[in-house]
Amino acid sequence: MTKRVIVLCCHLALLPGCVQTVAPWERGALAKPQMALVPDVQHSALMLHTYASKETSSDGYGVGGGGCGCN
Repeated sequence: MTKRVIVLCCHLALLPGCVQTVAPWERGALAKPQMALVPDVQHSALMLHTYASKETSSDGYGVGGGGCGCN
């Protein structure tokens, strides 16, 4: 019981750090390209397409071609 109360208190103490509001004048800094989760979207899309083309025969990602990459 005591362990659960301590864990609950720790979670409640850390929770306010997850809830942040962004002021309108701070949004410009967050919209910069270097702040993106995937910096190069085209390269990421190409790599995902290549992976999907090669792994679909073994049910790696989605459905489609025969795994030869010629969908």
